Amino acid sequence: MTAHTLRYYERVGLIQPVGRARNGHRRYSESDEAWLNFLHCMRATNMSIREMQRYAELREKGDATSLERRKLLEDHQAAIAAKIIELEKAHALLSHKITNYKMIEARIRIGGPQPAEQEVESELATAI
Repeated sequence: MTAHTLRYYERVGLIQPVGRARNGHRRYSESDEAWLNFLHCMRATNMSIREMQRYAELREKGDATSLERRKLLEDHQAAIAAKIIELEKAHALLSHKITNYKMIEARIRIGGPQPAEQEVESELATAI
């Protein structure tokens, strides 16, 4: 995580200010590092800063907010699952198109029959 990100997270309340070494570098505890890792993971999965702030606020209130925190994470997990399905479909489409291009390239190298340009475009369009 960059120093810029750490300063930003402090500014928006996602992390509490931490102590510093003599050289001015921040000194994080193991629990700070675990929290930063969690934040990094949530950001990497497109959780909004606003949702992260909400989660951080609930976390500060302790165990009494566990139901709300769990619900927030379950909603985010569902969004990730939907995105995975979307990405798998896009991956399959790309694989199909790449296979089509490899077949076209093989026909060109071998000097086999060349389909009309319109046929090739039609073949590729059906992959969509």
